[in-house]
Amino acid sequence: QVQLVESGGGLVQAGGSLRLSCAASGRTLRSYTMGWFRQAPGKEREFVAAISWGDFSTYYADSVKGRFTISRDNVKNTMYLQMNSLKPEDTAVYYCNTNPPGTTFGSWGQGTQVTVSS
Repeated sequence: QVQLVESGGGLVQAGGSLRLSCAASGRTLRSYTMGWFRQAPGKEREFVAAISWGDFSTYYADSVKGRFTISRDNVKNTMYLQMNSLKPEDTAVYYCNTNPPGTTFGSWGQGTQVTVSS
């Protein structure tokens, strides 16, 4: 089954850190630019970060630049998002997908909940 599974979310205090993982199965993510996205309650899903398939170039939303780091391990077929200096406004369900988002790995996964308390 082709899918992406997100994990690593949780409850953390402001200023804390979390590391999210996105594991691909049924298809290698080696050939795709991949991204992290998030959706807060009552808001549209938004772009967070992306990493290219070729030279591993990275791109970030202004709101997370300098605090989040995206990376990938093509051997493990997994992508990561290291989140430092978390803020309450980072609270959301985090999803991974290709960038731009598509159906290469099926529909959106369940995501992983990140809650940052003040």
